[in-house]
Amino acid sequence: MSAFPSTDLINRLPRVRGRYTADASMAKVTWFRVGGPAEVLYKPADLDDLQVFLRGKPSDVPVTVMGVGSNTLVRDGGITGVVIRLGGGFADIAVDDASATVHAGAAALDANVSKTAANHCLKGLEFYSGIPGTVGGALRMNAGAYGRETKDLLVEARVLDPRGELHHLTPADMGFSYRHCSVPTDWIFVGATFKAEPGVRAEIFERMEEIQRARSTSQPIRSRTGGSTFKNPEGASAWRLIDDAGCRGLMIGAAQVSDQHCNFLINTGGATASDLEALGEEVRRRVKETSDTELNWEIRRIGRALS
Repeated sequence: MSAFPSTDLINRLPRVRGRYTADASMAKVTWFRVGGPAEVLYKPADLDDLQVFLRGKPSDVPVTVMGVGSNTLVRDGGITGVVIRLGGGFADIAVDDASATVHAGAAALDANVSKTAANHCLKGLEFYSGIPGTVGGALRMNAGAYGRETKDLLVEARVLDPRGELHHLTPADMGFSYRHCSVPTDWIFVGATFKAEPGVRAEIFERMEEIQRARSTSQPIRSRTGGSTFKNPEGASAWRLIDDAGCRGLMIGAAQVSDQHCNFLINTGGATASDLEALGEEVRRRVKETSDTELNWEIRRIGRALS
């Protein structure tokens, strides 16, 4: 039975050029491959279309923005309201060689941003080749890896407020901290500009290959996972605390703490979102018990739990 069997929400939404889909599967688009449906999934055609939607949307309709679903756990009861999933109209990447800057839409894959910069002999964005997400998600969580963070390269972020007005934010406006920015959660990132610097193409690609080798060796990248589950506490590594708490390989249902990297939860096949969230909470409990350290979720958990 559908999670939203009698929804008529689409009839209340403004006319757009993009696509509305009622009762849309989220399990098909998240990396965990679990979770209930979206009441309505909206894929805007472009920036203008998204602005039309925001300006005409009823105020009582909740909105959730999703990228490629790489660090997202959708609960089994699904997501009420409209899920906005930015697509091709927000995935362009352009390079200004004269100023050594890269302009990218919020739906552009981080890895593609890195590769495009490398093809233009621009270095500094190699770390994005090791982040499985989009520019929008990178801005929202100040994504980082291998010694660099989004805030280190950002020139400007472009973002829509809930009224559909476009804002241009500098890094100082973003309130960046570790895996966090202070931009209101109901504002929608639509693009960004990054600074880089001239480099040697072969050396840039060599560094990207090093990052890919390190990822494949240390992380379960071919499993159904959501990436790093918990933020690193100050002065400590989440994976080591989890390992020391005896959680390596721990399972609830078909959800498992990865044997390869303890800070990854994986769906071994047939897990529910409830299994994965319960496993994460059990890990947090055991780490608190053994080290008196509170682990905070890095994976975004959204939607309704089944009662």
